[in-house]
Formats: sequence, structure tokens, C-alpha cells
Amino acid sequence: MKFLINFFLVLCLSSLFCNHVKAHGWKVAKVKCQDPYYGYCYGIPLKCPPGCPKLCEVDCRTCKPYCDCDRPGAVCQDPRFIGGDGVMFYFHGKKDKDFCLLADSDLHINAHFIGKKSNKGRDFTWVQSIGVLFGPNQLYIGAQKVSNWHDSTDYIHIQLNGQDVTIPLGDGKTWISSETGLTIKRIKLANSIIIEVAGLFTLRARVVPITQEESKIHGYDITNDDCFAHLELGFKFNSLSSSVNGVLGQTYVPGYVTRVKMGSPMPIMGGADKFSSSHLFATDCAVSRFGSKSDGFELNDLPMVACGGKSGERGMVCKK
Repeated sequence: MKFLINFFLVLCLSSLFCNHVKAHGWKVAKVKCQDPYYGYCYGIPLKCPPGCPKLCEVDCRTCKPYCDCDRPGAVCQDPRFIGGDGVMFYFHGKKDKDFCLLADSDLHINAHFIGKKSNKGRDFTWVQSIGVLFGPNQLYIGAQKVSNWHDSTDYIHIQLNGQDVTIPLGDGKTWISSETGLTIKRIKLANSIIIEVAGLFTLRARVVPITQEESKIHGYDITNDDCFAHLELGFKFNSLSSSVNGVLGQTYVPGYVTRVKMGSPMPIMGGADKFSSSHLFATDCAVSRFGSKSDGFELNDLPMVACGGKSGERGMVCKK
């Protein structure tokens, strides 16, 4: 009788959380280099690092797996950024509001934050979608609301200039817009893509849920009506001007000195007011430069930086 009571108690408690159905169990994931140019690494299965045991990428040059969220240009978790200067910081913004991640003369990126109230004096927030403006074009990448998560189901919503973009499921499936220079390619069966706009940027984007384990560790109190599916992003910019701004963009300016308190358990970037936008495709944040004349100096060759530490580690600094 006692066994049955305990069984039903565990069953009831589990039902309170977002249902997460894994397609391949909970073992440490493995990744392979997909580029045959690197013959010494091509096709070799490599275990993901401890900091990201379920999802990682592989650097074919070094033949080592790495956590996407630990590289410059990353925006992950309860928004945790790795700046172009290699410094990790948090920008929490505010739930149900939009903020400018990058503001330049020919590229503008806003993010829509979702979240919920917490007892820590601030909202728990995540990036639900981004709006990218380049030339006359508007690109939307968003995570759909999910209550029952299945790894094999696609929850990415993509639009270009207001029209839905549909990409067949499957690793390597590609969609191209020759008119805009936009290419979107799947790098997993579902929920993970690479976006490239020729000459401007490359972006790795994936949709992930808040799991029961994460909810318990961080006190998110996620229930079964919403997994708070959100985006994890990894940007690489090709031609930023030296006047670039935005939560992330400012960290790419030559000589930029971070304002976050280094050594803090949670280094936080302030300035939410000047980064606030009226909607996802607005260019009305205080630091907006979209459509202005470029200063003529482009940051084409940013220094390579190597990041240490495990995913989720606080106060991390990357070294050039």
C-alpha cells in the first residue's frame, strides 16, 4: 500500500510540469563533424561536454565538442550573453517587452522577452522571438508556445516579410531566398537552424523548453500548461560598423569596456530603458542607427576568442 501511495504521489507531482518527451532518452548526446574536408575528424562521434550534455556542436578544426552558449555572440538561458569582447553578462529586460539586441546602419535586431514573476525581485525572462531588419526586409524567428514537448516536432516559426517560411524536416534541408540573400538550413531533424544573410551575419538558432530539472534548480515553477519554449542564439557578424550599439552590439565596438561588475555571482547589464523598443520590428530604441549613413569603418576581422568554463558558469571571461 505504501508503495502505491508513493507511486501515485510521484505521478501527480510529475504532471504539474511541462511534459517533455525525449526522442533518444537522457544519455549524453554525441555529435559528429559533418565537413569531409577535415578527414581526421569527419564522422567521429564525440560526447558533449559536461556543461551541455544534451546539446552541443563540434569544432572540426580542433575535433573537439563545445557548448554554443559559451561562445561570443551567444544569447541563451535567462538571457545570458557572451559579448563580442568575450565577457559574460545577463540582461533580464522585462517579460512581454521588446529590446534592441543590435543597432547598426544596415542591420537591426530586436528580441521579444517572455517570462513570469518570481520571488527574487525580478521577472524570470527568456527570448521568445527575434525580429531582424536588413535592407527593406523583415525576418521573424520565434518559438511557438508548447505544453507537450517532443524533440521530433518542430516548434520554430519563421517568416520573411510577413510570409511564412516552411522548411521540410530533416538535417540539411535548406531554404533560399535569392532576392534577399537569405539562406536557412536545418542542422538537426527539427528545432535547430543556421540562418545566413550574405555579407551581414550568420546565426545559429534553436528552440528549447524549460525542463522539469531546470525548473527545480532555478525555482522557475514551470507548470504543465506552458514549457516556456524559447530561443537560444549564436550570432556571428560580418560587417559591423564601429558605431554599432544594442545590448549585444555595443560589445563589438573597438575599445569597448564592459560596464558589468566583474566577479559578481550574476553580472548584469543595465540600461533597459535605452534598449527598449515599441515592437519587434521597431527601430525606435534610443540607440537605433538603422538607415543612417555608415561611418565607413567595418569590423570585418574581429579577434578570435576562446572561452573557458562550463555552460552556466558565472563571471566567465573569454581570452583572445
